[in-house]
Amino acid sequence: MTPTEVSELLRSRRSIFPKTYNDRPIDKAIIEEVLENANWAPTHRFTEPWRFKVFMGDGRESLSTYLSDWYKTNTLADKFSEKKYEKTKSNPLRSACVIAICMQRDPAESVPEWEEVAAVACAVQNMYLTCTAYNIGCYWSSPRSMLEAKDFLQLGEGESCLGLFYMGYHDLPNLPGKRGPIQEKTVWVGE
Repeated sequence: MTPTEVSELLRSRRSIFPKTYNDRPIDKAIIEEVLENANWAPTHRFTEPWRFKVFMGDGRESLSTYLSDWYKTNTLADKFSEKKYEKTKSNPLRSACVIAICMQRDPAESVPEWEEVAAVACAVQNMYLTCTAYNIGCYWSSPRSMLEAKDFLQLGEGESCLGLFYMGYHDLPNLPGKRGPIQEKTVWVGE
């Protein structure tokens, strides 16, 4: 891959939302490649804190039920939105695959927790880029329901959930990027 191709891949990455996904299934080998590429993210002191729970087929039904029940139970009546409830319920079902992004804290706490969160975020970026290369839409969502899903996900000691990674093929054209100029975000010190 040339530097130009790398730049094109990085700059074409987008969050593509479940409402735009079509019914085309994602081959399990591709999902495994997405996860293997996540596994090659930078990791401080090789703690490799990323953990994943993959929801496919009927598993998406259980996730849909958990998310919609959690929303109904934890939303005050005057704040409840039928539209948001239906979206919460349907997003897993519209997706070919949903991956719970989890983090296993290093038991020795050899690095600060923020470094482990950063390593997981790097793993998710690798997932985004792999999906982009396959023209698979994907979206990282961090609803409170998943941040509090320890029992639902059967997480162990020191393990937490950082959100959901929705995946699905889509028929959208290439979407334009939205970034301000890097010059507004950079200070050069010594040249």
